[in-house]
Amino acid sequence: MDVSTLKARMCDRIDALAGTLIETSHDIHAHPELGFEEHHAHALLTELLEREGLEVTRSAHGLDTAFDARAGTEGPEIAVCCEYDALPGVGHACGHNIIATAGLGAGLAAAALAAEAGGRVRILGTPAEEGGAGKVFMAEAGAFEGVDAAMMVHPADADLLSMDTLAAVTMEVEYFGEAAHASAFPWKGRNALDAAVLGYTNVAALRQHIRSTDRIHGVFRKGGDRPNIVPDHTVMEWMVRSERLKSLEPLTERVIAAWEAGAMATGCRCEHKVLHRIYADMVDNPVLAGLYAANASTLGRPVSDPRKTEPRVVGSTDMGNVSYLVPSIHPMIRVAPPGVSIHSHEFTRHAGSPAGDEAVILGAKAMAMTIADVWADRSLVDQARTEFERATAGTG
Repeated sequence: MDVSTLKARMCDRIDALAGTLIETSHDIHAHPELGFEEHHAHALLTELLEREGLEVTRSAHGLDTAFDARAGTEGPEIAVCCEYDALPGVGHACGHNIIATAGLGAGLAAAALAAEAGGRVRILGTPAEEGGAGKVFMAEAGAFEGVDAAMMVHPADADLLSMDTLAAVTMEVEYFGEAAHASAFPWKGRNALDAAVLGYTNVAALRQHIRSTDRIHGVFRKGGDRPNIVPDHTVMEWMVRSERLKSLEPLTERVIAAWEAGAMATGCRCEHKVLHRIYADMVDNPVLAGLYAANASTLGRPVSDPRKTEPRVVGSTDMGNVSYLVPSIHPMIRVAPPGVSIHSHEFTRHAGSPAGDEAVILGAKAMAMTIADVWADRSLVDQARTEFERATAGTG
């Protein structure tokens, strides 16, 4: 089967599934679930895969709300990643309902033709992208072993070839002081809130002297109990982000030093720990990205280079960790007007809008067509692997 015919048949399959895919997207959007708690979405997606004739492993790779469905017995294997967790307070403000169903559509279209085309597809349900690092746990359990390439598409306010991603670590810092009556015996106290405030201020001063691509941001989670008690325990949560994994560690060390200085100045004790697995930066594969861009353009949605757009979409994702294992892409598809921020109430509305529905179908088609390209020309796997090895050499 020639590649043009393969692409046309995949797109026809997605068109036939369009009503189901959009209905599923709306259902997930209407039932937002936090990471590792996506039981409704997990049941919805796995049942749909089974109705379409695929054998599905539920609670796959050690995670209750992960799944794994595969089709094909020979040829290049492409993994399509589906995300479906939401955010607290703002629901699907990152549009994971679109990621899930675009991935589902691409995977089902590829699965229907895998045997005939001589390729393999793996449809992976990857929970807890929003801080839980679901893909990292799945990778450690072998979810990406044998995979030749991995892909997903993420909603945004523009059609972009990739997302500006940063390596990220989320940390908790605690200060321990000495409680005392704040009026009668203040000299007997050691103020853990003062320590935290100084630590915060030290980081604020540090921000003047870091690279423009670095990001440091935090919140107070506990500041004390009563104003007439010298606080003896305070808690902050921080994210530290840098352009690459190799630059994240030294930046994190500088942040920790700023926190510890607050403890030293107030006679308190400081403890810190990493809350979640570290997120790697995204290493987008130029071979796969070029194929996706050509297919998106064919569908009437040409993509732009994110380095040439303003404002730039900057964030962190556990898909970055996958991109250090296999050639991967993470393009962005427009669902909202320019300037609408992801993780906002406004973006939540757009993720369930007709523009979001269009993104489900077009995203599914662009990914399915990219799978068709790789299946039809096996040399592309070698080219993608060569670029992957070059891009990741000496990183870490």
